[in-house]
Amino acid sequence: MNARSGQAKSDTQANPLFERRPRHFGIGQSIQPKRDLTRFVKWPKYVRLQRQRKILRMRLKVPPAVNQFSQTLDRNTAVQLFKLLAKYRPETDQEKKTRLNAQAEKVAAGQQADTAKQLVVKHGINHITNLVESKKAKLVVIANDVDPIELVIWLPALCRKMGVPYCIVKSKSRLGTVVHRKTATALALVDIKDEDKQPLASLVEAINANFADKSEESRRTWGGGIMGIKAQAKIAKRDAATAREVKLA
Repeated sequence: MNARSGQAKSDTQANPLFERRPRHFGIGQSIQPKRDLTRFVKWPKYVRLQRQRKILRMRLKVPPAVNQFSQTLDRNTAVQLFKLLAKYRPETDQEKKTRLNAQAEKVAAGQQADTAKQLVVKHGINHITNLVESKKAKLVVIANDVDPIELVIWLPALCRKMGVPYCIVKSKSRLGTVVHRKTATALALVDIKDEDKQPLASLVEAINANFADKSEESRRTWGGGIMGIKAQAKIAKRDAATAREVKLA
């Protein structure tokens, strides 16, 4: 019985329909199987710089003046803020051309041209600085990822000194979309419509609770000092060995 089963097994192995063709992965032979090569990819330089900067900010001790930009506005309040800013977007070049043509047609027809002041959000770091120093700004919005950070690192302190509400939000590109630019370091609201005064007041109250009221705490809070997984495991191992030695002693 066993001999017959062994003979049948050899017959099935010799069947040419199911011939075994082992693959060899040497040079110039079978194609290598697909593997996850993410670890070996040479990423673009700007990606490497982004990742290195993030790791450095985690590892090194970050002064409070820089660390305050890691505390950004919460999502719900940010949504309300950008809805309000969207109402005061400056006009595009095409919209300005259309408006000026309409005014020129009115003047040519002998009518009075509309010269009412447009209420728009202000941008440009020098312009915003003048508005804050003259206390004309009702709200200042600062991006948290400005590079170099020295461009805006002093702006929160200036806003606190002048009593102007301010907040820090994520992404300078998100601020840039409000004013039809790629990026914007900061925005400021100066003049608004009457129907938006109450929403702005409630928005400023929520913003002050997160920034102006916590200014003393943020001025004393250092950031960074977070080590990697390997370093944490090494420190934990060393502490455990020290605890065992103390226990034995």
